[in-house]
Amino acid sequence: MTILCPALVACGAMGCSGDALCEASWFATHVESATFGPGQNFGRQGMPEAVLGPARGGGCCGGSLDVVSLGNGGSIVLGFGRTILDGPGADFVVFENPFEFGNSLYAELATVEVSVDGTDWRAFPCTASTAPYGRCAGWHPVFLDGVEGAVVPSNAGGDPFDLAEVGLVEAKFVRVTDRPDLDPPDGGAFDLDAVGIVHGSDCDLSP
Repeated sequence: MTILCPALVACGAMGCSGDALCEASWFATHVESATFGPGQNFGRQGMPEAVLGPARGGGCCGGSLDVVSLGNGGSIVLGFGRTILDGPGADFVVFENPFEFGNSLYAELATVEVSVDGTDWRAFPCTASTAPYGRCAGWHPVFLDGVEGAVVPSNAGGDPFDLAEVGLVEAKFVRVTDRPDLDPPDGGAFDLDAVGIVHGSDCDLSP
């Protein structure tokens, strides 16, 4: 089998074949598409770099500023240098910038979908309107700060998702869509920091 590396990965002059392993990022490597909604527009001048690579979390009580607001109803599709695989528990994590203040949680929510081919999408049900917000993204504080490598949800924070919940054994794309009906009264919108992989292939196994 020939293992094809993402363009941004240097695997040597002879390519990346046989049993060689690509040193592909465990986070999103490119933006497939983005459609921003009205309202909040923070961070868009930093696209696409701001949503690629590791999360820059601010911990429990301070939201990261290394984010891009999707705006009300906005949506983004991210691609990766390796395939997300179904393993035990969570398989990938979506990082926003929620934070706690006093006894309250400031959260801006989004629906998360996954796809193998970018056409057929499977959505995690984001239906809760009060905390805890269930299968929505955007309500777990982020502790990971700039560290590359496979994500460990218990240490990284963020919102974990399991492919088995939507009947998939692998995924190549993640779509995040702001939920305007669940945004705060002050008009905020989902602020994307990063999407990281927990269980993934060694590198892009596309034919």
